[in-house]
Amino acid sequence: MTVFTIRYFITALLAATTMLSASATAYAFGPEDFMPGMAIPAYGAIAKPQNTRPVPSDQEFKVAFDVSENGADGQINRRIESAARFINMHVAAGVPLSNLNVAVVVHGEAAKDLLVTTEAGAPNPNEGLIKALIAAGGTVTLCGQTAAFRDIDIDALVEGVDVSLSAMTAHATLQQQGYTLNPF
Repeated sequence: MTVFTIRYFITALLAATTMLSASATAYAFGPEDFMPGMAIPAYGAIAKPQNTRPVPSDQEFKVAFDVSENGADGQINRRIESAARFINMHVAAGVPLSNLNVAVVVHGEAAKDLLVTTEAGAPNPNEGLIKALIAAGGTVTLCGQTAAFRDIDIDALVEGVDVSLSAMTAHATLQQQGYTLNPF
């Protein structure tokens, strides 16, 4: 390989890297680009990406979120918060809150995120999120089989949390009512 060929190769590589970097920067989002939503301002921060397909303002959504993983100690459960983010994104896109039907079905380890206090006796950081989801018209349902297995006292749940026979029953019922399962 000649010196000219090596220089040409390096110059082309640098030019390509610069172009990729510039185009990535134009569309890059960071934590600073996320803002509180209008429907649930304290939870489910959102970004407004550019050039997205518009969501019809008369669109109606019926979406179920399945949550089985618990949040880290002292932290909001990100899987539950996804429901708030979904609501905030669509309200920001012009969909009326009344057209957003969101159901959160909780089972397994995540059940403890529905208790008023943590296992250590501290206030549950998810309580405000759960109350905000319910206030926005969402539902939060605990699997009754999980409650029985984990010996959860129903009176220890955040106010407004429903209990179903099972998570399977809750999802089957929601599906029959036209809800889709959010895969995220």
